Amino acid sequence: MTSISLSELTSQIQETIRDTFNSSVWIRAEISELRENPGGHCYLELIEKDVDSDAILAKTKATIWASTYRMLKPYFETSTGQSIRSGLNVLIAITVEFHSVYGFSLNVRDIDPTFTIGELAARRLQIIRQLEADGIVEMNKQLDFPLLPQRLAIISSQTAAGYGDFCDQLRNDESKFAFYPKLFPAIMQGDQAEKSIISALEEIYKNIDLFDVVIIIRGGGATTDLACFDTYELALNCAQFPLPIIAGIGHQRDISILDMVAHTSVKTPTAAAEFLISVLEGNENTILNLFADIQDIVKRKIDTEMRYFEQTQLRIKQTLRNWVIQKTHKLESQKNRLKSSVRLQMLKQNNFLLMLEKNIETHSPSFLLKHGYTITSSNGKRLTSVKQIKQGDKIRTFVSDGDFESEVK
Repeated sequence: MTSISLSELTSQIQETIRDTFNSSVWIRAEISELRENPGGHCYLELIEKDVDSDAILAKTKATIWASTYRMLKPYFETSTGQSIRSGLNVLIAITVEFHSVYGFSLNVRDIDPTFTIGELAARRLQIIRQLEADGIVEMNKQLDFPLLPQRLAIISSQTAAGYGDFCDQLRNDESKFAFYPKLFPAIMQGDQAEKSIISALEEIYKNIDLFDVVIIIRGGGATTDLACFDTYELALNCAQFPLPIIAGIGHQRDISILDMVAHTSVKTPTAAAEFLISVLEGNENTILNLFADIQDIVKRKIDTEMRYFEQTQLRIKQTLRNWVIQKTHKLESQKNRLKSSVRLQMLKQNNFLLMLEKNIETHSPSFLLKHGYTITSSNGKRLTSVKQIKQGDKIRTFVSDGDFESEVK
């Protein structure tokens, strides 16, 4: 049996690789991991996935030495608007090396930004189409925006300049509206940003009744920092969130997928604050106009009711006046009838009294005496029969002009 030493084997492998890959090779791969060390070197893990199953078909490590990385990094980021980060599909020029002690390695010599731009655009378009197919792109936009958006759930980095600008704009505005901001801290760039922002949304959802709107803001920065806002999971969570979301992630030219699915998208955190203030100002004017309209309606209603009341009062006065006149006439008539009746009764009574007086007068002793009659009495008693006297009685006789005594013989 023929055998060789390990060093002889590694030498043969090294020679074979050197002969086969005697110049740079352009390869397509996805960056699954990326790490920069203090010395400026960049260490990558490259993978290739099956298009259908997403299974990993190949995986290897690669290195961008500091001297090369210092040139490739700004060139790539300026060309693509993206940072070199995990999750990117890249077209890179590599040299293949094999060391008898350190083993197989790939050294990155160049990178083609146009390939990544195409990949990013294709991936972005794929995410947008998926969101459209899911029917959720317009979902958050269709939420009714509150009339008074004052209770604010803010997703941002606590130390971000954009968060400070946002709060200063609300606090220093001349309108002096009261806002109640609550910060939910999150990482706003890099590989962990997507997960961090989604976690903040979940925290807000636990107390959703305490807030009117959600504001996602970050300060200004490189366009490369916007990649985390172009992911499907973040867009899915934002589109379906039950509160209106305002996106102000500090960019002037590009529109992220987050901007597309948010209820309202503005360019900067300051613009987000100005938008909220403008909503309150507009609704304040609407409320003031409504209040003026209500005042006018109430005034017209009061005027109408007052006129009706006055007319009713006049009708009541006229009715009362007619009733009083009618009753007065009736009382006058009754008074006149009473007067006539009393007068008639008085005449009747007067006639009766006159008749009675006449009757009394004709039957009085003085009347009889005047007409030649006399009245005789004995012991103060009037005599009406001779049987009432006897011989020797003293009697007194009354005539019209006096009286005299007699003795019975």
